[in-house]
Amino acid sequence: MTSFRQAIIITGGAGFIGSHTVRLFVNKYPEIRIINLDKLTYAGNLENLRDIEGKENYLFVKGDITDEGLIFSLFEKYPVTGVIHLAAESHVDRSITNPLEFIQTNIIGTVTLMNAAREAWKEQPEGKRFYQISTDEVYGSLGAEGYFTESTPYNPQSPYSASKAGADHFVRAYGNTYGLPHVITNCSNNYGPFQFPEKLIPLTINNILHKKPIPVYGKGENIRDWLYVEDHARAIDLVFFQGRNGRTYNIGGNNEWKNIDLVKKLCDITDRLLDRPAGSSRGLITFVRDRAGHDLRYAIDSSRIRDELGWQPETSFDDGLTKTVQWYLDNTEWLEHITTGAYAKYYEQQYGTTNDE
Repeated sequence: MTSFRQAIIITGGAGFIGSHTVRLFVNKYPEIRIINLDKLTYAGNLENLRDIEGKENYLFVKGDITDEGLIFSLFEKYPVTGVIHLAAESHVDRSITNPLEFIQTNIIGTVTLMNAAREAWKEQPEGKRFYQISTDEVYGSLGAEGYFTESTPYNPQSPYSASKAGADHFVRAYGNTYGLPHVITNCSNNYGPFQFPEKLIPLTINNILHKKPIPVYGKGENIRDWLYVEDHARAIDLVFFQGRNGRTYNIGGNNEWKNIDLVKKLCDITDRLLDRPAGSSRGLITFVRDRAGHDLRYAIDSSRIRDELGWQPETSFDDGLTKTVQWYLDNTEWLEHITTGAYAKYYEQQYGTTNDE
């Protein structure tokens, strides 16, 4: 058994972005023990990591980030030099239904992790790092012009984004009050393989596959900036090892799309890959009542991470979407495993009402 002199805890490592990050770190840093801490809620799935589960430097721990005893025990048992904190309740619709769950996980969980890190690192903070993964949604909503920068004031508009904003404020406060070494990144919408199909892109692909109505909020005019998940994982790697302490970095795809245009593009790509008549899936588009407090537009200025760390997206949107659609079509068993039971009930509750206006 190899004795590792360094360990990194990646929270939420069985989730969408987390699994891509864990895979990258396990394969790239065989000399570092990578601890995947995940509660395995509805969006956490160990099937996402089957290809690396046998690696010597990989360790999975099932647990809740709000479990103080567990979190402190990990810092006592392993030489933890870093935390990459991805675990979060992240779906806006669910936050509207149950905001307390988001406060518990996203704020209390973050503070619990930092308390353990602060205690373990208080004698020697050098070479340690707490990395908070946040979202562009903390900045609120943009009009037709402009971009979010790292100095944009926080203006969260949903319980989800408010909980992430609160966590970000606590991270900065711990840095200022206790000297906790930290970095924060705020990222735009991610897409790619292994994303739970409550999110727009995999939901659309899954519904096209099964010829079910594709729900689009309002008139589909909301605009999002999209980034391929593997490009985000590369950015996380760079920021963790090379980012400046106490710094915030925005990560975006410079790739804005209206929801309705994106859904139409997905219809066309999926029809082509399934050898269906061109445009046939567009007829599945169904407009549903708009989400409460739905932000109009998000757009990220990523010039800081580009200029300081040399990062920029590598995957074109056409290539990324085609790879993503093909992955879901090739992994229908994975989809079937997670779109039954609780997901089916949630889906009916969320999208059962159409907008007839």
